[in-house]
Amino acid sequence: MTDDPNHHLTLGGDTALVLIDLQTGILGLPTTRPAPEILKRGIALAEAFRAHRLPVVLVKVAWSPDGGDLPTVNVDRPGPAAAPPAAFSEIPAELAALGDVVVTKRHWGAFTGTELDLQLRRRGIHRIVLAGISTSVGVESTARTAWELSYDLVFPEDATADTDPDSHTHTFGKIFPRIGKVSTTDEVIASLGTGDSHF
Repeated sequence: MTDDPNHHLTLGGDTALVLIDLQTGILGLPTTRPAPEILKRGIALAEAFRAHRLPVVLVKVAWSPDGGDLPTVNVDRPGPAAAPPAAFSEIPAELAALGDVVVTKRHWGAFTGTELDLQLRRRGIHRIVLAGISTSVGVESTARTAWELSYDLVFPEDATADTDPDSHTHTFGKIFPRIGKVSTTDEVIASLGTGDSHF
């Protein structure tokens, strides 16, 4: 998704798909693009990556039943005061498949306090296709850390959604073009296996 006529996406064997928070509790939120549409595109991406024998990482957010690992509430707009029920963190059966890497996070970003970086590095991954919900929270937080860790990033905009349209627009218009390539689901799928380690 670019106006640059020379822009051509090529994704080789050092690429992984990372989907953020496509889980029951998050998919129930009112989002800028309908959550079932995001899930459908996430499934399409995951199936394409598996077909090319490329890693699929499903990231979910969950907390201990006692809520002891919830984020701090000493902020102007605190998050949940208690841990949601286990069903909140369930990944839809139609998305998951045997062999996927499942990462549980307790912060906005998927790298903090998790083994995500280890799982990617040991698989020889240098590029991440990143999507999910929500754009300006879990996805952007993960993207910023990934960029700082020197991963190349690709963002299929139509497989990503936020609960706030202005936040989604800002992230895709101002942040993601500075740290990666903005693309579409169809372009990502068409690009799989077309390149080596370069865009």
